[in-house]
Amino acid sequence: METPEAYRKRRLTDSYWPADTTRTLFRGTLGQALRETATAVPDRLALVEGISDAAQRRRWTYAQLLAESERVASALLRRFKPGERIAVWAPNVPEWVLLTFGSALAGIILVTVNPAYKARELDYVLRKSGAAGLFLVGAYRGFDMVAAAAEVRGALPDLREIIRIEELGRFVEDNAQDITFPTVEPLDPCIIMFTSGTTGAQKGVIFNHRGVANMANFTQERGGLAKGGVFVNPMPMFHIGALGHAGIGAVMRQATHVLVQGWDPALFMSLVESERGTYSLLVPTMIEAMLAHPERKTFDLSSFKNMVSGAAVVEADLIRRTYAELGCSICNIYGQTEMQGNVTGVHRDDTAVDQAETIGQSLPHMEIKIADPQTGEVLPLGAMGEICVRGYQSMLGYFSMPEETAKTLKPDGWLHSGDLGSMDERGFIKIRGRIKDMIIRGGENIYPREIENVLTEHPKIANVSVIGVPDTYWGEQVGAVIILASPADKPDLTELSTLCRAALAHYKTPKLWYFVTAFPMTETGKVQKFKLVEAVKTGALKPETL
Repeated sequence: METPEAYRKRRLTDSYWPADTTRTLFRGTLGQALRETATAVPDRLALVEGISDAAQRRRWTYAQLLAESERVASALLRRFKPGERIAVWAPNVPEWVLLTFGSALAGIILVTVNPAYKARELDYVLRKSGAAGLFLVGAYRGFDMVAAAAEVRGALPDLREIIRIEELGRFVEDNAQDITFPTVEPLDPCIIMFTSGTTGAQKGVIFNHRGVANMANFTQERGGLAKGGVFVNPMPMFHIGALGHAGIGAVMRQATHVLVQGWDPALFMSLVESERGTYSLLVPTMIEAMLAHPERKTFDLSSFKNMVSGAAVVEADLIRRTYAELGCSICNIYGQTEMQGNVTGVHRDDTAVDQAETIGQSLPHMEIKIADPQTGEVLPLGAMGEICVRGYQSMLGYFSMPEETAKTLKPDGWLHSGDLGSMDERGFIKIRGRIKDMIIRGGENIYPREIENVLTEHPKIANVSVIGVPDTYWGEQVGAVIILASPADKPDLTELSTLCRAALAHYKTPKLWYFVTAFPMTETGKVQKFKLVEAVKTGALKPETL
């Protein structure tokens, strides 16, 4: 087990955390991980279909999950070669897990596709990844996915097979064969996951077996998923938060994965109650929805003790309320798709200040530095710079995008996150914003996060995103896009300007104010600021000024 005391004894002299190598690193593949867990706990429940009707929930023990994954692998190898890519385009169904481990055993690379995508977006992912096969459901939220796949198929010469997930059992039966599985190495690619698109065009991040397996294990250990725990997972399986943390993390922790069919707070709480869920990964908006649900107290949530949260800042008040009302801890974590998931996290017994204001310390075996964005040199303690990481978790690269890979993953192994942060003498890191979000006004560098932090203190503001608006004189002007707590109660702009000027340098005070009812978001809860900028440029979003 991890010993936070050892981490806490460290005192740094600059913003560099040397890798802690005292922990054992799993050096196998995803297939090996499943086989080891199935050998250790064959009768333990591995996977539960998280639907409302308990009588209809499909269930797999670890022995059954391994056997079914091997059957899937055998069938895949009759249609595809090791190293080829197959894509999965589906909402949260258990077949995601079967195809993940089946493809891993077969040496085939799984490509994840957001089920909300339309034909054009599907075409982009399949074309970029060169997928040879597509596994899909018939429809999602009223959209005919089969018709969309047929629409793009003719323009995709690499795409040979389209298989309905509803017919996966028949696919496996029709292609059953006795076969010797290929040799798969820990550093072989296993998954291609496309970035969530907060800054524009998506890139396919290549995971390797060893990287995603250890990330999932170390993160869930720090978050509090005990061996044999029950991970109730409502996050979308096309994303690392579900496929990595839950789908793979449950296997690494010999735990049960309850795969919720979609986010609904009542369904989530009913599954925690009926399956005795102990753990989850929820973004802050999900936690808020659960706490605010009018029927929450009718559910028995006493088994639910720990969770991790990321993708957005977890405020101190939310951490306190969650513990006070549910008796559940929140481990604030940080990572990126390019890091194959999460690289830092607080410890569950850290102080309230550290839990609320930092993203914790590095996970085992990972180096982290706060670097000058231009030179890559390590900065002094407390200085703001780019968060860079190095170690087993770094992606293999962006699929078929060597120039983009070179911008992020350097020859010396350092992965440049594009995120701004600072590190204290204990190695605790604070997030300060995105380099690409940085506004340059008249030569002054302005970081939106600090302005957002000031404005969200105003009681009439529910949320705010600060953006750089093109300006012919200044280069960029500061704009604040605001969601009101009550649409009928808009604050005076002079009042907001005064609030900012009292806390910040004058040039950081927004000059342009925009009011919206919602932000454009990714499926995982991140604001797509580039879409706000586009709306301003096209005139779809019009400013108010003093």
